[in-house]
Amino acid sequence: MAARDLHYGPKKLAASTSSLASRLLLSLLCLASLFRGDTESSSLNYSVVPEKSSSKCNYLDGRWIYDPTIRSPPRYDHTCKEIFKGWNCIASNKSNAVDIIKWRSTDAISRRLIRCDSWRAFEIPILTLWIFNSAGFVGDSLNRNMFVSLFCALKQASTEVKKWCPVGADCGFTFLKYNLTIAYHRTNLLVLYGRWSAGSDGGKLESLGYKEEYRIGVDLPEGTWAEAPSFHDILIFNAGHWWWAPSKFDPVKSPMLFFEKGVPVTPPIAPDAGLDMVLEHMVSYVEKNARPSAILFFRTQSPRHFEGGDWDQGGSCPRSQPLLPQEVDEFFSLKNNEMNVEMRLVNQHLHKALKGSTFHILDITHMSEFRADAHPSTAGGKRHDDCMHWCLPGLTNT
Repeated sequence: MAARDLHYGPKKLAASTSSLASRLLLSLLCLASLFRGDTESSSLNYSVVPEKSSSKCNYLDGRWIYDPTIRSPPRYDHTCKEIFKGWNCIASNKSNAVDIIKWRSTDAISRRLIRCDSWRAFEIPILTLWIFNSAGFVGDSLNRNMFVSLFCALKQASTEVKKWCPVGADCGFTFLKYNLTIAYHRTNLLVLYGRWSAGSDGGKLESLGYKEEYRIGVDLPEGTWAEAPSFHDILIFNAGHWWWAPSKFDPVKSPMLFFEKGVPVTPPIAPDAGLDMVLEHMVSYVEKNARPSAILFFRTQSPRHFEGGDWDQGGSCPRSQPLLPQEVDEFFSLKNNEMNVEMRLVNQHLHKALKGSTFHILDITHMSEFRADAHPSTAGGKRHDDCMHWCLPGLTNT
């Protein structure tokens, strides 16, 4: 194929390929599980969800199983420099780093490979790359975590890589041999936000006593990704981790003030109501501006596993094995504490906003809840334990 033009712009892709593209993506997922095998080599099984008789490919329908035969893939050595030091748990000598990758998910895809698709295994990646020329991750650092994991895996197929950093994209890479581009677009809230001070927008908010807060434009996509829907064939979004971040948006010292069409929403609304407005506008924006054949995903929340306090309160994630099912229920119970429950609450907002849209929900929450062992913690010399992002290699491979 000809080298791809590394700028945002129109690209011809027949709308009729959408159905085929969906099948190819599913096939690729099936292929990934095939290479893992399905030999249950240990009695250490952690159920993700109960077995179902459905013939559909449900990647959450399985168990975490410890497999001592799994070795660290070469893509996570010095050849993949894009991994942050704090995420490369093996290079940073995290005590259980090698064991993290030995827990594999034996899901419905691997057990029902023939039902998923009958194509020969080696045809799948070739055809998939031919259909999908570009994939974009749009969101916060949790999406970058997944983006880097994918990049390191793809780099093993081709080392002819050109770094791609257009205006707006945090970083991206084109695999020249396959004319395949993947990019990460950094955004914390999806929409444009910044400091607001009294006097800049008139009297309504001033009269209510607001002086210096954060202005959130619910209908204005952040410039880092505004052009991404018209460029990428696949888009994977995430949002939610910043909405209740006390270090940034303190509800007392620096609350969020929401603006729609340049006018403040009054009376001011709570962050959860603001999130609903943002999701409604951004789903509409993406659907309106995406390519006709684009495949849209919205990823559910990635769980945090802080224990004994939040990230800035001495919290840590000392576990060396996945949580047991009963431990998951307790850890993320609504009756437990505010630190963990926000994830499931945000998911409720996501499901509500995406209902009836063309987005596919990529539900990674429950299968990730078990993996309290797979965070970087203090790897890489962090000042605070990182119990939010994931070690690479690790859970993001699945």
